[in-house]
Amino acid sequence: MMNKEAKKTYIEEMKKNFTTNDSIMIAQYQGLNVTELDELRKELRDKGIIFKITKNRITKIAIKDSPVKDLEKYFTGPTAAAMSSDAITTAKILTKFAKSHNKLKIVAGFMDGKVLDNKEVAIIATLPTLDEARAKIVGILATPAQKLVSILLAPGSKIANLARAKSLKN
Repeated sequence: MMNKEAKKTYIEEMKKNFTTNDSIMIAQYQGLNVTELDELRKELRDKGIIFKITKNRITKIAIKDSPVKDLEKYFTGPTAAAMSSDAITTAKILTKFAKSHNKLKIVAGFMDGKVLDNKEVAIIATLPTLDEARAKIVGILATPAQKLVSILLAPGSKIANLARAKSLKN
């Protein structure tokens, strides 16, 4: 049981987390053991994602004055909230974990001022992260440059063959 001061601290901490993070994912974890929860926490923490097992009644008080107040109805049963600035990475980790641990159920999410249902969270999990998107763009841009460099670095005989083939075409 929390004393009054601990409740106040919890409410303030949760308010801060709900207002400073761009995305919130809500999951129910009933049936997961401590080892499995620790495994999930570690994976999320490694990516800078806050994962809190919530005290629903008190969390509902904290959520009332926050931008994510529409999530209030999802805080029932054994609930946890994953909070971060990167919704895609959070959704990917939770979805992947839920596939291998069927007791974790993603209930809802919040991103860009909108409440997401579990199907929308699953869709977000399939999107590339910012780093993945950057890598793809760099790969696309680098390919023509690599071809040009390989032609320029080719031995003279290959360049001559290329020129001969080009002249036969014309």
